[in-house]
Amino acid sequence: MRVCLLAILLAGCGGGVASDEAARAAYLGLDDMVEKAMRLGFDGFNAASSANIPEQSTTGDELGTLVVTGQVDQGASPNKEMRLRAALAEYQDVVLVEDELVIVYDSVAPLELDLSLRDIPSGTLSGTLRGELSMTGDLEGTVVLDLAIDGEIEPDPADESRVRRVPGTTTIRGTATSPYGVFEVDVTR
Repeated sequence: MRVCLLAILLAGCGGGVASDEAARAAYLGLDDMVEKAMRLGFDGFNAASSANIPEQSTTGDELGTLVVTGQVDQGASPNKEMRLRAALAEYQDVVLVEDELVIVYDSVAPLELDLSLRDIPSGTLSGTLRGELSMTGDLEGTVVLDLAIDGEIEPDPADESRVRRVPGTTTIRGTATSPYGVFEVDVTR
C-alpha cells in the first residue's frame, strides 16, 4: 500500500510536474515541529536570566532532534521580541496522508523564528518562521518555509510567573515550497 501511495504522490514529479499531495506532505511532516519550536521558544523565554535564552531541545515523534536557541529582549516592558533559531537534525514526525510516509528533515541552516509578544502576560503574539530544510526518505529535496504566525498569550495556569501561547488561538499561514509544488499553509493550533 505504501509503495502504491508513494508512486501516486511522486508520479510526474520528474520533468517539473508538481504533485499537490506530495507538496502537502512535505509540510505536514513539519506541522507539529512548528508548534514544538514555539513551545521551546516560550520555555527559553521563561527560563532566560539574560538576553540569551538557554538552549531548549526536544525530539521528533519518530527520531531526531529539534534545538531552539536565541535571544529575547530584557527589561520591564510588557512588549518583547524573541529572535530564535530552530535547528533540526534527522528530525521525523509521523506523516499521515493516505498511508504513513517517512520524511526526515535536516536544517540547511537554522530556521529563523521571530516572535513579537505584546501586552505580556495576557496579550498577543505575532511573528514569522522562515528557512530551508532538506528532506530525505519518501520525499527528497528541500522545503522552504515562509510562514506568518498570529495568536494570543496568557499566564501559564501551572505557574503564573510564566507566559505561554494560548492553545487553539494561533494561526499559521504562508507557504511551504518544495520540488513537488507550493503548499498554502493555513492552520490553527
